[in-house]
Amino acid sequence: VQLQASGGGLVQAGGSLRLSCAASGRTYSNSAMGWFRQAPGKEREFVAGIWWRNNGTYYADSAKGRFTISRDNTKKTVYLQMNSLKTEDTAVYYCAADNAITGATMRIRRAYNYWGRGTQVTVSS
Repeated sequence: VQLQASGGGLVQAGGSLRLSCAASGRTYSNSAMGWFRQAPGKEREFVAGIWWRNNGTYYADSAKGRFTISRDNTKKTVYLQMNSLKTEDTAVYYCAADNAITGATMRIRRAYNYWGRGTQVTVSS
């Protein structure tokens, strides 16, 4: 499975960005995809996750109410719509996928075996 993330950029606080993650290869076996982010000097953390086969979604507390994860199965693409961005959202954002994700592991970085290259999101004050 190959993942290609895009859509990052520089935005002012309060603004919006939409990240995309296009999957290719043996995507039929993936159960879920997630977005993680890593700020300088910090651990990579879970942001949001979505199942491929139903509408279930998961969000970190920091993302609830501001971010929306969605998918387009025909395009094998997952999106992360980020609104009301804050300076603390500045990070490199990564998409990840795996075929063995469960409800208990959706938020766990080590549960994902497939990762895309990150896309930088910078929110200025």
